[in-house]
Amino acid sequence: MLHLNLPTEQPMLRAGSHEVLLVTNADLRESANVQCWPVQEKFETKLRQVLTEQFGIALRRAHPVKAERGHGFISGQREGSDLFASIDPEAPVIVLLTAWQYSHHLAASLVRHRGPVLLLANFDGTWPGLVGMLCMAGTLTSLGRSCSRLWSENFDDALFLRGLRAWLDTGHIEHDTSYLHTIPHGHAVLASPAGAIGRQVGEYVLRHKDIIGLFDTLCMGMINGVFPQAALCEIGLPLEALSQSALLAEMAEVPQSLREACLAWYEARGMRFDYGTDPATQLVRAQVLEQCAMLIALARFGQRFGLSAVGVQYQQGLARSCAASDFAEGAIGSSERFPIPDSDGTIIRPGKAISCINEVDMGSAIPQTMLWRLLDSLGLPAETTLHDVRWGSEFNGTFYWDLEISGAVPFEHLKGGIAGAVGYRQPSMYFPRGGATITGQCKAGRFVWARAHYVGTQVFMHIGTGHAVELPPAEFERRRRATTYEWPLMNVVLDGVGRDDLMAGHQSNHITVAYVDEAQLRDVTRAFVAQALTQNITVFVAGEPIEWLAA
Repeated sequence: MLHLNLPTEQPMLRAGSHEVLLVTNADLRESANVQCWPVQEKFETKLRQVLTEQFGIALRRAHPVKAERGHGFISGQREGSDLFASIDPEAPVIVLLTAWQYSHHLAASLVRHRGPVLLLANFDGTWPGLVGMLCMAGTLTSLGRSCSRLWSENFDDALFLRGLRAWLDTGHIEHDTSYLHTIPHGHAVLASPAGAIGRQVGEYVLRHKDIIGLFDTLCMGMINGVFPQAALCEIGLPLEALSQSALLAEMAEVPQSLREACLAWYEARGMRFDYGTDPATQLVRAQVLEQCAMLIALARFGQRFGLSAVGVQYQQGLARSCAASDFAEGAIGSSERFPIPDSDGTIIRPGKAISCINEVDMGSAIPQTMLWRLLDSLGLPAETTLHDVRWGSEFNGTFYWDLEISGAVPFEHLKGGIAGAVGYRQPSMYFPRGGATITGQCKAGRFVWARAHYVGTQVFMHIGTGHAVELPPAEFERRRRATTYEWPLMNVVLDGVGRDDLMAGHQSNHITVAYVDEAQLRDVTRAFVAQALTQNITVFVAGEPIEWLAA
């Protein structure tokens, strides 16, 4: 006789006829959740007022504030799963995001939730919610679950109110995403001179493979950054799965003398480190030396496995074991790099950037590796990086995005290169063992941007262009202090893509960039589109460059 003994079910939480349920998700790290909580409280209050006063709708919190922990966020997948097990699957749910959040806490539950879901973000640079919303939206797209998205600075503008009304009335918000133009696989760009180059590069990759080596995956809950193996194989970019424990072992074999030589090399070229004396809150030399060991170990793994790109998951494991990966990641992605000897003494890939896949995001690994292959084949600067779509605001009547990676860019992307870089200690709320960033103002110039995502096993890519600017010192300082001061900042305009366009259609919190001189920009863009088509990727061209493809 079988005896069933499942845990007792909780009473079902239902929404009334004039009520919506509120869920809020954030970090896995409690230090971050506590610090971010006051902003969440502020925007919950604003949302409750708007719903009540303008729409006659009550906002009901689906989970309690955890006073003993100092916040009211969902902060783990178990917690999120248990919550949605007790929610009526037909209930309308607003997921309010005001900080970075780990999408996997809620994604598996949202995929199965049948009621309307609204991802709502505050458009602010501080923690920020807009980055978390873009990550969750991209995650749900990859998992085949449609949802609505909305964003606002103060929850009082016309776009926000119009969108909220539409969602309350219909359960959906339809945004204009006409800035994205589908490029069919037989497009005329393939027959252009630049397209022929892109085809040749794509065919080479499909035949020879550009292997992406990642030390563990699923960084910070980014399900949208973990692609199916079948998808990667189909486009010629297979994964070499590596372990962070192996990286630690390799780092331990780097002698102190080589670590010292590496750091001295960067100091001699003008990089400044903001050293202090307290390793718990300040940058100390030992942390940077440990990062130098990681740089050397990464290059040696790249050589050993024949990798075209390499990336470090870092959080949550290595964050408790060694200094942050950022200095190593920015340095290895630079063509001007400390001459790293392999075990036999030969210098590893001198003068060539090794694409670094920050946060092991495969959706950035794909365009970064492809752009590196294309640009290097053309003899052009081939440094790439990803950035968070962190924030943006107007200056002198123009909206400039603040693209900001969480620690480092290749030195070639900075105004002044190595001599223009400062190493600050990574914030202790995220990085208990410290380590230097590579910080500065990104240089002015033209660039190609891209981002890949997947649905099922099909890879999609958005491709566009833009220009970076060097803002006046006071304005640049304002933006640094409105985001994360220790991280490098790139201020840009995307060609033919406005703020609300990108927020409506982008499928990630990340965007990949590679600088390209104005004289080569159009041909490189054409070649890149042709390369992507050749590598079996479904391409959307964003904004203005669509006009170049027929030229």
